[in-house]
Amino acid sequence: MSTSDSGDASGSENRPDRDGPGVPGVPDPMDEYQKDFEAAEKKVAGEIDPGMRAVVVAVCVLVLLLSFTLPHTGSVNGWDVLVGNQDAIDENIKLPSRIFVWMALVFGGVFSILALVTRRWVLAWIALAGTAVSAVFGMLAIWSRQTLPATEASSSGPGFGLVLGWITVIVLTFHWIKVVWSRTAVQLAAEEARRNAASEDSAREDWQN
Repeated sequence: MSTSDSGDASGSENRPDRDGPGVPGVPDPMDEYQKDFEAAEKKVAGEIDPGMRAVVVAVCVLVLLLSFTLPHTGSVNGWDVLVGNQDAIDENIKLPSRIFVWMALVFGGVFSILALVTRRWVLAWIALAGTAVSAVFGMLAIWSRQTLPATEASSSGPGFGLVLGWITVIVLTFHWIKVVWSRTAVQLAAEEARRNAASEDSAREDWQN
């Protein structure tokens, strides 16, 4: 072997590896950042941004709680119906009224507050589903007070508190629909962007290999 050949061989052995990203077997440093980006994107996709609707929802929750202090029927208020005390029994409160006040409190009150505080999409979705069902039972509660049998003719019809609570639950349902749907559209767009990016990365790796 000639001296020049030996020098070339020695130089090639001592020459540093210049392979970088995109070379098979060498990790791409951007992969680590990509994982962080995807994790952050998923976290953001699971949150809601109600904007000014947060103020409307908060006011509706206060109005809903206020409606519980007003007459549900006769002299019986929403809290009486909720606990089922003797006054509620004397007024012949029907099952739809009991279900309505409980669902309105749990979903229209508790879950709405939790969704606003935590900004979690899943809690907003639960608040939406619960208030939607509550609105149906609110309608049935009003109907049950308007169609009393003759044996209960002395019982009162729907009170202002019941009607106000029902309207408030409907307003809450409307606003939660807007919040949940807007976040769902963002999630779908993000999923589509991730699929496109993954497809492009796969095609680029196949081309490099």
